[in-house]
Amino acid sequence: MPVSAKLPGYQWFRFLRNTPVRVGIYTGVCLSVLFSAWVLAANRVPFLEAFAMERNVAAVVVLCFFASLPILRFYRAPWDLLVSGLLGWSILTLVFRLLCVAFVLLDEKYGTFQVFVLGAVVYLIAATLSWIGTIIWRTRAADISHSHPSASPPASPDE
Repeated sequence: MPVSAKLPGYQWFRFLRNTPVRVGIYTGVCLSVLFSAWVLAANRVPFLEAFAMERNVAAVVVLCFFASLPILRFYRAPWDLLVSGLLGWSILTLVFRLLCVAFVLLDEKYGTFQVFVLGAVVYLIAATLSWIGTIIWRTRAADISHSHPSASPPASPDE
C-alpha cells in the first residue's frame, strides 16, 4: 500500500485538486502567454508588419480555441463551466492590465473592465445554454425512464 508523503507547504496547493479551478488556471495562463506573445510580436517584431492581418487572424483563432476549452470541458456542468471560464478570463484580464502599463495605447479601444466584461458575458451565455441544455436532457431522460402503461387498443368498428 503506497504511503502518501506529507510534504511541507503541500496544503498551499490543495485548491488544485478542484478540476474547474485547475482548468481555469491553465486556460488563463495559456491565454495570457498567447496574448502577451501576440502583443510583443505586433509591437517589437518589425518584419511581421507585412503580415499584420494574417498575424492578427491567427492570434484571434488560437485565443478563441484556448478560451473555449472550459466550454468544451464542462459543457454538461454549468457551474463548473462558469467558475473555470471566469477564473481563466480574470487571469487574462490581469495580464492585459499589466501589459497596458508597458504599452500605453493598448487600452485605447477597450479598457480593462470592458475586456473582462466581454469574456464574462460570453462565459455567462455559455453557462446559461449549458444549464438549459442540462435541464432539457434530464427532463427527457426522466420522461423516457417512466414507462407509460399501454392502454388497450381501441376497438375496431367491425367488432
